[in-house]
Amino acid sequence: MEIKDLYREIVNEHNLYPVHKGEMEAPDLILEGVNPSCGDDIYLQLKLDENGVVTEGMFNGSGCAISQASTDMMLDLIIGRKKDEALKLAEGFMSMVRSTATPEQIEELDEAAALESIAHMPARVKCATLGWKTMQKMLSGETGSATTEKD
Repeated sequence: MEIKDLYREIVNEHNLYPVHKGEMEAPDLILEGVNPSCGDDIYLQLKLDENGVVTEGMFNGSGCAISQASTDMMLDLIIGRKKDEALKLAEGFMSMVRSTATPEQIEELDEAAALESIAHMPARVKCATLGWKTMQKMLSGETGSATTEKD
């Protein structure tokens, strides 16, 4: 199996069988993320403990395979991590889809690194970053919905 096929399989698995899609009971934080250029729309829900560790995460909404898979992979990565660690991972992801990430940043992204080739598809970068930008805005304490419009 070629590496490209493996990456496609990872994205398809997270899109078709997302672990973190659904409604969370009593989330601490909830924020809508919107990609107005294609209509992707998610609601990210997180629970944090008293130490700022993401203890649970879910999302719902609709969107393309890339936005759904990317958000599910993101949640796999950030659950169990402190806010600053989650934000650092988001910075690495943003660098990766802009082709400026270091090999270390890409390695830290685990399965989310399967989306590295998105950097060569500018129209799809907004899809891949929707969940990540929503999480960044949420954990940074910003209000209002997150949007990928400004990319």
